[in-house]
Amino acid sequence: MKMEVTELGPMKRALKIEVPADEVTQRFARAYVELNRQVNIPGFRPGKAPLALLEKRYSKSVEEDVIRSLVPDFYDKAVRQAGIVPVLVEIPPLDRVKIKRDEPFTFTATVEIKPTIELRDYKAPSPISLKPDKRTVTEEQLDRGLEVLLEQQARLEAAPAGHAIVDGDYIVLDVQGTLDGAPLDGTKKDGQLHKVGSKASVLGLEIDSHVMGKKETDVLEISQPYPASHPDPRVAGKTVLFTLTVKSVKEKKLPVLDDEFAKDCGPYTTLQEIKDKLRGGMEQALKREIEDTYKDTIIKRLAETHHFDLPETLVERELEAIIRQHVQQQERKGAAPEAPSAEDVTALRQEHRDEAARRVKLGLVLEAIAEKEGLTVTQDDLNAEIMRLASELKMPPADLVKMVKAGGQESIDELRARILADKALDFVYRNAVIQG
Repeated sequence: MKMEVTELGPMKRALKIEVPADEVTQRFARAYVELNRQVNIPGFRPGKAPLALLEKRYSKSVEEDVIRSLVPDFYDKAVRQAGIVPVLVEIPPLDRVKIKRDEPFTFTATVEIKPTIELRDYKAPSPISLKPDKRTVTEEQLDRGLEVLLEQQARLEAAPAGHAIVDGDYIVLDVQGTLDGAPLDGTKKDGQLHKVGSKASVLGLEIDSHVMGKKETDVLEISQPYPASHPDPRVAGKTVLFTLTVKSVKEKKLPVLDDEFAKDCGPYTTLQEIKDKLRGGMEQALKREIEDTYKDTIIKRLAETHHFDLPETLVERELEAIIRQHVQQQERKGAAPEAPSAEDVTALRQEHRDEAARRVKLGLVLEAIAEKEGLTVTQDDLNAEIMRLASELKMPPADLVKMVKAGGQESIDELRARILADKALDFVYRNAVIQG
């Protein structure tokens, strides 16, 4: 095989590839043998039709089949020989490519390639330097954690007789709406628990200001006018009278913070054990937060210290992924019932192009680090990431595996690439120097 590489730009190469004549001849011979087995020509047994007859009837089809078999095989060989990593390959349409048996076959592939990255400042002797993050779990944070536990173990107890309702009390209500003196369907609710001061509505009513100062067994009435434009024609332009009966008043009682409280919270015998457990969990969470902060700094430094041209194809792919994710998020929120307009897409592309370029740049740098350091993605790595994602998404791991496989090889490759990038970032972090 002969090959000529022509530089078309920083990220583009033209590969002119010549397939030897003997290889072309062999491919034609195999193609006609296979064709002879498959076609049924009157007067000839299967596989016995003359070659000249097959050439007369099927030459164009055979030429296309030979081209389809030769191009990918020799393109792969050429890429390996040239030592390039393609991002996008453009191969001319079949109708523009000519091939003849017993003659060399030449075609040209235009390739967009990944840049050659000169790595710097990510490990000794020039590691990334980080300012120390000296945050610790404070006593105030521990106290707030204990308060949350107390709230979780709180009980609602009946308020003393004659207790006047105040902010923070819990009341049990019966509600009935009437229109023109007759009960109105859909406006009856018995045993409704309501926290006073929460501003939560009951059947569309704001009741907090009405129940303040009331007592158990009190009955109060609230007149609720509705505008003429109200969608329910029964009440449009009318006033509904709601009768609220305070069935009971309850107060939230927090347990005493002592060893007995600890025993109610789980396998603990003393309050100190709970404090130690809570502090340990907080310290682990803070450690992860500090590590994430360090890695964010590393990501910024890697982007700032490496300069190279980006393959436009990769930037476009990342930009499309960002826009797709944005649209999906809007749909989940119910804010985008229709597909975005062309103007919306244009605005999104302008808004997120720099972010897409930043992600591509960082991905290429981390990929280069992984290659240089011999980092790989093992099956154990894949399994661990599947378990982590499944837990995060609150779905069975088997269902997530099916989802990934349904996306085909591209989906699997994306998962591997993300894991590899995380391993490369972790490598840089472990080799960084924290000052002081």
